[in-house]
Amino acid sequence: MSITRIILTISTLLFVLPAMAQGAPPATPIDGGLSILLAAGGIYGLKKLKNKRDNS
Repeated sequence: MSITRIILTISTLLFVLPAMAQGAPPATPIDGGLSILLAAGGIYGLKKLKNKRDNS
């Protein structure tokens, strides 16, 4: 491992760990918007699988 990679890794950890300690706001809403995104992602994935199977 090069010394540059070691220094970069240590400096990244020093900046990231304090940011992770702050946590999320107490009442973060995870409801309708996330459900819509998950459903859209599932539909898109099924469409891609169907297209891949039709082209084979």
